[in-house]
Amino acid sequence: MAQTRLRRARGFTLVELLVALFVLSLVAVLSWRGLDGMVRTQSQVKARADEVMTLQVGLAQWRTDLDAIVSQPGLPEIEWNGQVLRMLRHSDSAAGPALTVVAWTRRSDEGSSRWRRWQSPPTTERGEVQAAWAQADIWARNPGATERAREVALLPLDDWEIFFYREDAWVNPQSSDAPQTGNRPAQPGGGASPMPSADSSTRLPEGVRLVLRMPASWAVPGALTLDWVNPRVGRTRS
Repeated sequence: MAQTRLRRARGFTLVELLVALFVLSLVAVLSWRGLDGMVRTQSQVKARADEVMTLQVGLAQWRTDLDAIVSQPGLPEIEWNGQVLRMLRHSDSAAGPALTVVAWTRRSDEGSSRWRRWQSPPTTERGEVQAAWAQADIWARNPGATERAREVALLPLDDWEIFFYREDAWVNPQSSDAPQTGNRPAQPGGGASPMPSADSSTRLPEGVRLVLRMPASWAVPGALTLDWVNPRVGRTRS
């Protein structure tokens, strides 16, 4: 009986302690790996969600710009010259209704090719609208600090395409099937292309098709197509 009590008083042996410590360390390592995997997964999900949100915001702004295009005597409404899409849209300022030139392009800066949006200050002066139209062309090709200050870089983009719906067909605005009057090449020496005359080629078409080609690393890789229908044409045809 005394021998049994003595054995119980001795406690754990060194081997038993080492085994217990090994088991505890193994459980700790497995738990840490599990927590690390959960944190990594959560970070990746958040990053993808942010990318999808950026894409949704960009496309919503695209549709808003097209919906807000206005028609003014002697001024173009929309023009695609192969590098930049320019629009004339209405804008609300502190002084009341005004006009704003909006431009969209894909441009590479420091090795990153991104879809970008530019917007001029609101104005009611015809001369300022013409100057903003020319400035948008400069911004798309060789922007300075003044042009970059009004730029928003949205999302990575490998390539993009624009099509107009005219005469019951989707056409490239620069192709031989589309009117060419409003598509003027850039001036020699890098100057801005002149503001086109307001004719049928620079009027808002029945529809605008946007094709975005996003990199494979993006949340939504590959080609994405978005069609916009001119609401004015829809009302007349209904």
